Amino acid sequence: MEIGIIGVGMMGQPMAKRLIAAGHSLIIYDTRNDAVAPLVALGAKLASSPQDVADRVETVMASLPEPHIVKKVATGEGGVIHGKKIKRFIDLSTTGPGVAAEIAAELKKKNIAQVDSPVSGGVAGAIKGTLAVMVSGPQPDIDVVKDALSVFGTVFVVGHQPGMAQTVKLANNFLSASSMAATSEAIVMGVKAGIDPALMLDVINAGSGRTTASSGKFPNNILPRTFDAGFATALMLKDVRLCLQEAKALGVPTDMMGMVASLWERTASEMGADKDFTTIVQTVEKRAGVTVQKKK
Repeated sequence: MEIGIIGVGMMGQPMAKRLIAAGHSLIIYDTRNDAVAPLVALGAKLASSPQDVADRVETVMASLPEPHIVKKVATGEGGVIHGKKIKRFIDLSTTGPGVAAEIAAELKKKNIAQVDSPVSGGVAGAIKGTLAVMVSGPQPDIDVVKDALSVFGTVFVVGHQPGMAQTVKLANNFLSASSMAATSEAIVMGVKAGIDPALMLDVINAGSGRTTASSGKFPNNILPRTFDAGFATALMLKDVRLCLQEAKALGVPTDMMGMVASLWERTASEMGADKDFTTIVQTVEKRAGVTVQKKK
């Protein structure tokens, strides 16, 4: 299948490699030469713009960091909406249901279908092909791309209205953000009380408190003090803000969301929005006066 991919960064790169390995032909576009070069070496063809991608293939995927970038790529000047060949736009990004609905409405005017397909599982999941792939959109178009999406991981069709998959993704990322925030406070508390954090994590992971934070991020990226899980604080904060916005729009209580958002706002301000999201623990450490690390 011929597929276009716009955005081949941290997530888009390994997903594109998996498509190539599965035998798909790729037309790619990214603003960074260092991002496209490895894929061109594997046989991908380079496009000059999002519109150029959409001029050359019927199916265009996008993996981009911010909703406003997705909107520009989809419907802006030089965007895929102006393409001559495109029939469907598959958005792998996290934009929120509102933006997804806006883009879908604009694309529909040009008889282009939008399929929302945000993914969860991080860079490691993208490399291994173990992502959770959430999908919503017109069933005929889902049928066309489902096999290609399955290269990324397990596909879950959650509905057919624009933005439904985005709502599931926001809920998922809010839980991930909450897990990191709560686990940071819990482990810092243990360290302050004189407990070995590695031992504490072993206990938690054998019990009912186990989370992806305690089983993955803390032992792999925090105890060694590498802070290299591969996801920026700015992106996590963006997702939490979007979730809070959507919950408020739906009239859903947001007590927990508000508190979690507050800690992520502080982390972005104090640690740096460009830093890895695992640095949230440093925000808590700073106030407690301790450091969570492996004992020598």
